[in-house]
Amino acid sequence: MSSPVVRIIGLTRSFEQGGVRIDVLRGVDLTIRPGEIVALLGPSGSGKSTMLQAIGLLEGGFGGKIEIAGTDAARLGKDQRAAMRRDHLGFVYQFHHLLPDFTAIENVILPQLVADVPREAAEARARELLDALGLGARLDHRPSQLSGGEQQRVAVARALANKPQMVLADEPTGNLDEATANKVFEQFLQLVRGEGSAALVATHNERLAASMDRVVRLHEGVLQ
Repeated sequence: MSSPVVRIIGLTRSFEQGGVRIDVLRGVDLTIRPGEIVALLGPSGSGKSTMLQAIGLLEGGFGGKIEIAGTDAARLGKDQRAAMRRDHLGFVYQFHHLLPDFTAIENVILPQLVADVPREAAEARARELLDALGLGARLDHRPSQLSGGEQQRVAVARALANKPQMVLADEPTGNLDEATANKVFEQFLQLVRGEGSAALVATHNERLAASMDRVVRLHEGVLQ
């Protein structure tokens, strides 16, 4: 059996609010294999985003163990964690967070240039991804010139630009109307599967969750 892309053991996270300790994650265990797409279900406020931030090495304060591609994240310094995110992880959020002064294709090229991909190869990769998402005629449009669904598809292409082993998606279609969300999510799954990436997708949508390989539920700080 192939080695896990992500393995978390006993993950915990607590916050202080008004002098009261709030335990958001209370010992989460999860293993995700290469190419596996996992739905993370749970109501708003259940800790789904907190869990994704932990796996994405986006903030500290977590207890337990997080392994990305076989590497213990606790052993990594700040620069190494940034390199881990760049080389192994892709992120899609509810809001696209595209750079407003750059075109669609430039938004997908930029993370590749940060990873030292040659400009010509980066542009070819960006065109390939955007074409696959039906945006071949919108490459030179800025985010303000794109619809909400188109903006989110550019964000998906950007997340996959550096061929991540793992994509972390936090309610990736939660800001779209139902019809657009269904189309974007279908394209997201098709592209992620085609790329061979694993994915952990936080959602509260049972129907979307059913289209993935496995469903886990976050309830009272633990997975069920």
